[in-house]
Amino acid sequence: MIKILNTAQIRDADAYTILKEPISSILLMERAANAFVQQFIQEYPDKNKAIRVICGSGNNGGDGLAITRLLAAKKYEVHAYIFPSEKYSEDCLHNLKKLRKEYKKSIYKITSADFISELSPDTIIIDAIFGTGLNKPILQGSLAFNIIDAINKRAFKNTIAVDTPSGLFADKNTTGISVNATKTYTFQFPKLAFLFPKNSNNVGSLKILNIQLHPDFIQQVTTTYFLTEGKDISAILKPRPKFSHKGTFGHALIIAGSYGKMGAAILSSKSALRSGAGLVSAYIPTCGYEVFQTAFPEAMCMTDKQQKQISTIPNTDNYTAVAIGPGIGTTNTTSRAFVKFIKQLKRPIIIDADALNILSVQKSILKYLPQKSILTPHPKEFERIVGKWSNNFERLKLQQDFSKKHQVIIILKGAHTSITDIDGSVYFNTTGNAGMATGGSGDVLTGILVGLLAQGYTPTHAAITGVYIHGLAGDLALQTQSMESLIASDIIEHLGFAFKAISNL
Repeated sequence: MIKILNTAQIRDADAYTILKEPISSILLMERAANAFVQQFIQEYPDKNKAIRVICGSGNNGGDGLAITRLLAAKKYEVHAYIFPSEKYSEDCLHNLKKLRKEYKKSIYKITSADFISELSPDTIIIDAIFGTGLNKPILQGSLAFNIIDAINKRAFKNTIAVDTPSGLFADKNTTGISVNATKTYTFQFPKLAFLFPKNSNNVGSLKILNIQLHPDFIQQVTTTYFLTEGKDISAILKPRPKFSHKGTFGHALIIAGSYGKMGAAILSSKSALRSGAGLVSAYIPTCGYEVFQTAFPEAMCMTDKQQKQISTIPNTDNYTAVAIGPGIGTTNTTSRAFVKFIKQLKRPIIIDADALNILSVQKSILKYLPQKSILTPHPKEFERIVGKWSNNFERLKLQQDFSKKHQVIIILKGAHTSITDIDGSVYFNTTGNAGMATGGSGDVLTGILVGLLAQGYTPTHAAITGVYIHGLAGDLALQTQSMESLIASDIIEHLGFAFKAISNL
């Protein structure tokens, strides 16, 4: 897992590296600039493209000046534009003097934002104005505000932020103006703000660059926030023993479907079996029997006495894992059955979709949720349960508090899906794409989760692994589909490729 540190911890990581490696702060800045330039060269090999590096007076500006010098040495057409200041940081001033000595004609002092409008839209902008140390909004009408406003209005095809988009707070909600970067090359650690929907236009695509901060510090430092990688999932996946049989991998029960929503039961059941469950049974209304058995002969099927809705829930003791919610509706009959079911539960289950909507109305049953149950809301479903929030940081706090209070795992779906464990730890996902914002995608995730739970994965591991595999299958589906055309069935069809890709890491 990649640890997500706050700005104070990142400063401590720098200081620890400087002390223990040992290395001077200016050489550490040089290391960061080199990492940036190496990544830049891979993505932008054309040395004739105009590059303009906008540098502030602090250490982020120092990074930008070092980047300018290193690109100039490699014969790129690069100029640095630097803010005037009576007090540059020590390392910024060092790099300014060094750039003046080696490439004096590459430096321009900023007096106004007018030069931005004169640049071609094809100009590559490198934003090195403010780093993670910024802790208050940029004053409207200031030179920095005008520069950032001009960059955003010009809408350059490539604006690359050094470590963080200028103006964006790493650890709290941003209220002022920020650079709209198309890419962010961040050093060593992602910043928490990068993972929230509100800031997507500022961060663009994210690349984490290793600048070799001291491994002892990284190992010892504690955090609540983590970013999952493929190698983490590979370490979780269990090998399948040679002398296995279908009973080895559990029996999943999915309670799903209602009149007009039988697709939810089929999608979740298919993905459960595709995720490795040995056996899958679905409990559905009578109206869905023929279509379910025809569409998915590999699964078993039981029917409710009601024709169009779930009215009772069978004994689940003989099943290894249970999921409830996809397409069940929220009628009074189904709601009563759900409440009765929750009150007698003794082990964790997966609660999704309409079951979450019933839960949001019947909040008195929250106290009956078994520890380590997995809830999979999208933001609107979560809002119905916990109430409104004013920003993404507040939403995350509500999610953490809910998980700790009720001792359940919350999978809050979306880009960088956040998973909160019962101790408040947060795991952000790194797979998936906007094409997965389509009907049935959540049903597929529920099936993957119950399939993993049936095989004996812990609820935490099932949640982290299921979300990652779900997103990866969606990403692989884009090899043959567009984001517009991708549907939930495409995700299921690519689950095998996703598991294989992870196993090969």
